[in-house]
Amino acid sequence: MNKPLIPVILAGGKGERFWPLSRKQRPKQFLCLDGSGKSLLQATADRLLPLAGDWDKLWVITSDRIADGVKEQLPLLPTENLLVEPEGRDTAPAVAWTTLEISQRYGEETAIAFFPSDHWIGDRPAFEKTIYAATELARSAEAIVTLGINPNYASTGYGYIEQGEGINNYGDLSAYKVSRFTEKPDRTTAESFISTGRYSWNSGMFIFRAGVVLEELMRYAPQIITPLKEKGSQAYSELEKKSIDYALMEKTQLAYVIPADFDWDDLGDWNALERVLQGDKDNLELANHVGKDTKGTIIYGSDEGEVIVTIGLEDVVIVRDRNATLIVKKNRTQEIKQVLKLLQADPKQQKFL
Repeated sequence: MNKPLIPVILAGGKGERFWPLSRKQRPKQFLCLDGSGKSLLQATADRLLPLAGDWDKLWVITSDRIADGVKEQLPLLPTENLLVEPEGRDTAPAVAWTTLEISQRYGEETAIAFFPSDHWIGDRPAFEKTIYAATELARSAEAIVTLGINPNYASTGYGYIEQGEGINNYGDLSAYKVSRFTEKPDRTTAESFISTGRYSWNSGMFIFRAGVVLEELMRYAPQIITPLKEKGSQAYSELEKKSIDYALMEKTQLAYVIPADFDWDDLGDWNALERVLQGDKDNLELANHVGKDTKGTIIYGSDEGEVIVTIGLEDVVIVRDRNATLIVKKNRTQEIKQVLKLLQADPKQQKFL
């Protein structure tokens, strides 16, 4: 490997569906959700450091709202490796700007890998093996490589990637041209995808050479890359809000996928903790909880001096954090973001955000 691999952590998200634990100044990536003692951001950095080799090759892009928090969480991260977006514009501008900055420092042949800051990955050796295989593909071909997660159920909460023509193996992992990306499907469609054996979940992790993506962005998203080339972060106010999937991955002919076989979850809402942590217990108890006839329930409390008592509950999420309490049916946690808009609209309620 004559060029470095530069891992980049995408750390600008709000994590609103983990409210009330996730707040404006303490977003999801700053939380420890698995009992490890490390935040999701810190765990992601630990996972990527072996790929980078040292802190000098690890980058983070985040929002100005939480940049100081990132510095506190990752004190060894070089200041020049922290890119701060003046306002959120989704992942396409984030990927484009970071790729420009890294290419200017290391050259367009540099391999870059992007990783969300809020993923849980249970098998680090298998993860590293997959990243090395994807990096080998990205270095050897005009390729934008994404990792697909082998699905173990028909999720309606993830996007899907259809595998097309198989190409060479990298390591002992198979790689495929991407036939298409599909956004979150309904259950019937998701089940049909799973039955074919040709689909994987879209993990949101990408690996490519800088020059390849810069050229493809110029072809498919010039309205994003051109202002960034001219003005850098000062162009953000004129950029459209768009994900890298919509801006590039669904259009490029250079998309490849390597199906990954490590334990993974994107920790999208409170239900994810049940998948990762519950095991065979009746409830997931992350609080001082006393329950009677309660099952299938997630209970979280941030104050060990408080007790949460439940009677006759089933399939409910209960979260108590400081001055706010959330009680929601597990099948309606996606609606938390809608409730936060109600809080935002009421000046008396904004202190709870």
